[in-house]
Order: sequence, then C-alpha cells, then structure tokens
Amino acid sequence: MAEGGQTTLVNQVFDKVFSLLMSGEIPLGGVVNEVVLAERFGVSRGPVREAVMQLQGRGLIVKSPYLKARVVELSVADMVEIFQLREAVEGMSVRLATMKMSDSEISDMLAVLSNAGQANAAQDNEGVVLDLHMRIAEGSGNNRIKSLLCDELYYLLRLYRARSGETPGRRSDANQEHWQILRAMKARDADLAESLMRAHIAHATKSLQAVLKNDARAAQAAKVNEA
Repeated sequence: MAEGGQTTLVNQVFDKVFSLLMSGEIPLGGVVNEVVLAERFGVSRGPVREAVMQLQGRGLIVKSPYLKARVVELSVADMVEIFQLREAVEGMSVRLATMKMSDSEISDMLAVLSNAGQANAAQDNEGVVLDLHMRIAEGSGNNRIKSLLCDELYYLLRLYRARSGETPGRRSDANQEHWQILRAMKARDADLAESLMRAHIAHATKSLQAVLKNDARAAQAAKVNEA
C-alpha cells in the first residue's frame, strides 16, 4: 500500500479506536488489545499499532514495558488540575474572542447551537459543543491558547468531557450555560463572557468529580463482591 494510503488507513483506525473510548466500550483503564482490534476492523496489526502509538502520544493510552496498553485512567486530583487549567485558559480565550471575533462569526455560533438544540441528539450535540469551544479558542487570536486547547489537550478533554456530561441534568444545564456565554459575546461584554465560561467549566469539574468518585466506589464494591 502507498504511504499516503497507509496514513489514511491509520487515521481511520485511530478514529475507530477513539470512538470506542468515547462510547466507553473500552473503558477508562481498560486493556487495548491490538490483535482483537485488528480482527474487528479487518486490517493488519500495523495500522492498529500506529494508531495506538498516536493515541499514546496524545495521552489517551498508557503503555509501560512488558505491560499491556491501557486507556488512561487519571485520578480525580489529576483531572481536577487539568480542568482548573482549562478554566483559566478558556476564560482568557473567550475574553479575547469576544473582542476579536466578528459579529457574523458569533451569530453563526449561536445558529449552530440553536440547530443542535432542535436536533436534540446527544452525540451530535457533544460534537457541536466541542466545536464551539474550539472556534472560540481559534477566534481568540492567541496561538498558544489555540495550540493548548485544539491540539495538546483536545482528545483528553473530549474523553473526559463526555464523562462529565453523564451526571443527570448536566447536559441541559451546560447548553443553557453555552447560550449565556455566546449572548455575552454577542453583547461584547468580555468580563461577563469570561465569568460565565469560568463558571461553566467549574460546574463541569464538579460533575466530573462526582462521576469519577462514583466509578471508584463501584469498582471497589465489585472487588469486595469478588472476594
């Protein structure tokens, strides 16, 4: 296969494996079996191995010598630190974007959010919401902010953002928070937009803490029952 074709195949496998992580079919801390994945996708182990290496490079898979590859399973404290970083960076991101983005760009984001709400599809809505956060980062005009949010933390945030939305009522609350943020941007109120974004991510942090703590309790209970 030509090099370009091989790259395309690796990208396809990457997306498929990442989808399994996002859906929870391969859970946090779960084993990533390259042989099983190759059979499932009908490809050789080469593309799967390269895709796993890319996922490892993005911090989604950990693999120590002589141990099986596993999906990253960060502690509650680790994730709180990452979300605190996100709160600070995205707060500045939306402040800058409020001052720099055009009226048409902000109006387009409002229209996208409105259409997503009408579609009422959880999976599609998650993609739309993430796209809005990325568009705000890009609209900030700060290349370091863009690199951090759209590249370095992109996949890790996607994985754990999906988990934070599992708390009952969180998705609905988050949608309202997004509306408020975009309206503040439309009004060119940078102070309010930053405050709302920080509060939005603080709420997501608390939601994620609850999910991860429940997971830990469930795992501990399972171990006790097996004993």
